[in-house]
Amino acid sequence: MNQVTECLGAWRSRGGPSGCSVVRGEEEPSDEMLLAGFGAGDPRASRLFVLRFERGVLGIAVAIVRDRGLAEDVGQQAFERAWRHADSYDPCRGSVRAWINTIVRNLAVDAGRAHRPCPLQSTELEPLLTAMIRTPEGHALDCEASAVLRRALAALPPQQARAVVLAAVHGYSGSEIARLESVPVGTAKSRVRGGLIKLREAMAISGAGQG
Repeated sequence: MNQVTECLGAWRSRGGPSGCSVVRGEEEPSDEMLLAGFGAGDPRASRLFVLRFERGVLGIAVAIVRDRGLAEDVGQQAFERAWRHADSYDPCRGSVRAWINTIVRNLAVDAGRAHRPCPLQSTELEPLLTAMIRTPEGHALDCEASAVLRRALAALPPQQARAVVLAAVHGYSGSEIARLESVPVGTAKSRVRGGLIKLREAMAISGAGQG
């Protein structure tokens, strides 16, 4: 496992590819062979395995958690989990790349959920307000309208408010929200749709943004 941590440590310190050495002039081993060697603790296989998959692992983590430092933590955890569970890989269920991508995706979703600020904090609401309080002409509403929308959002049931913020602020899809909230996709979409309807109704009743 030292080979893995060394490669990942170099990758993190450089902010990019680890720089692990590759032996040239030899036939490239298959992903399956590298995984087997990685799981067995073979130093060369470990270096090559990390080198082959590190860009994809980091890319997925960054895309999900949207924080480079946290993504690097997730990447290291993903390689460590792959090392520990290499013998559980089943080629009949997909490629090695798909297998490790699933590992990092699951870890990143969990990490993002654990590190995400409370959706109802005022600092989290500002991007939502900016995104939602625009007229068809693209003009932002005034402070009064922002206050109306903030009050309307705070009045929503917490689960519905979280779903709206996850969709509008963080850009999550219905399926992603469903995974984060551990609910069916239909329930997640219903929460977003229902919350948006209530917010629009609140804005219409107040007359904010008209004129």
